[in-house]
Amino acid sequence: MNSRPWSRRTLLKGLGASLSLPLLEAMAPLPAWCAPAAAAASAATKPARRYPVRLAVLYMPNGVNPHAWAPEGTGAEFQLSPILEPLAKVRDRVLVLSQLMNAGTNTGDGHYVKTAAFLTGTTITRTTGSDLRCGGVSMDQFAAQRIGNLTPLPSLELGIEPVTTGVDTNVGYTRLYGSHISWSTPTTPVAKEINPQLAFNRLFRAEGAQAAATADRSVVDLVLADARRLQNRVGRADQAKVGEYLEAVRAVERRIEFAAQRQREEYDADPLVRKEIEKLGGRIHDYYQDPARASERSGNHTEHVRLMLDLMLLAFWSDSTRISTFMFGNAVSGKNFSFLEGVPGGHHELSHHEHKPEKLEAYKRINTWHVAQTAYLLEKMAAIPEGESTLLDNSMVLFGAGMRDGNAHDPHNLPLFLAGRGGGTLATGRHLVYEKNTPLCNLYRSMLTRLGAPTDHFSDSTGELAGLADPQFRGVQA
Repeated sequence: MNSRPWSRRTLLKGLGASLSLPLLEAMAPLPAWCAPAAAAASAATKPARRYPVRLAVLYMPNGVNPHAWAPEGTGAEFQLSPILEPLAKVRDRVLVLSQLMNAGTNTGDGHYVKTAAFLTGTTITRTTGSDLRCGGVSMDQFAAQRIGNLTPLPSLELGIEPVTTGVDTNVGYTRLYGSHISWSTPTTPVAKEINPQLAFNRLFRAEGAQAAATADRSVVDLVLADARRLQNRVGRADQAKVGEYLEAVRAVERRIEFAAQRQREEYDADPLVRKEIEKLGGRIHDYYQDPARASERSGNHTEHVRLMLDLMLLAFWSDSTRISTFMFGNAVSGKNFSFLEGVPGGHHELSHHEHKPEKLEAYKRINTWHVAQTAYLLEKMAAIPEGESTLLDNSMVLFGAGMRDGNAHDPHNLPLFLAGRGGGTLATGRHLVYEKNTPLCNLYRSMLTRLGAPTDHFSDSTGELAGLADPQFRGVQA
């Protein structure tokens, strides 16, 4: 066994592949300034080994059924609502946050204002062209610009639906606004990856001719020789950890391959698709790799979403990045959810429920499905140990929407929950009710502090959000 600590940037390498490793006991300890949440813990509770805090933001379009979202009770004695019921297994790792508001989006201009400014806390500039102006840098990119140098990827942006173009004449906004929640500058949205294969390649395949030459081989097979050399030089616990990690990578890779093969078979049977391929000069690969095709995965929308969430998990597990966002859909997403029992059509249409019981019920079922996919990610993160804690314990996963009731386009009392313990700095398992119209950006300031990117001001923040670390805090009664 090697007595000297390995670098935290040790990679498994092979021809055309490069895999970041999970955090091993054989690696050098993380300096205190790289894990501020752990460093801030008292000497009595500070873990023997520091792990970085990760940030994930999962955005759901079109709001929620307001009658089925809010839990009953406050503090630790709350009861999960029907929409939040899928969180039952991780209830003690979750903070449900009520009465937070994104005041900058309170303009009455539909979905685009709420989506584009969800992480900026600003008011976007109305335009029907490509001259986008959001008014600020998003919270995730604020953090990436300060701590992104600590990882191979400063941040990872994922989604499901391709960028939408054109103008929504109902409100006079370009649809481009509805395709982004991450902004690196007030005028620069960050592109999201919607194709699982391309996202996988970004994480695990090298660029250039070598990668192209080995594209048909598993990345795990490509790095296997290097992995065996490493496993011969570390302890048994680390050997097992590397083995579990490689198997997880291979499992995701196989699922991506299976879905792509099924899609090719379906397309090959369609004469219209063959004509499209002929227009590309017979370049089948170009047709299949078109990012827009990822949104047409006719086989299983749930599987597409879970593949993207599993890629986020692998990115966090391997410390490839500590910051990631995921859009379940664009603003005004019309995704057809008829694959759910009792749901007759598209998401956006049903969000305009007009207080009709049958539409409200279908709307609730769509919301519950989104929470269930998030619970899938949280449960898997909770199953990955990091010393005496878990990957979920060392993360903050924010789930939310830019409006409450999709029928009213209301940015008050946003539907939000924050999962994970932020490296031991969040007292979870509670429903916290704040004063009405408490700035959402107070939450963002609190999260940035725990990430190691503190700021005295973020958009309309008035301070950090109270009570997140106090297990006795319940907030106020609504």
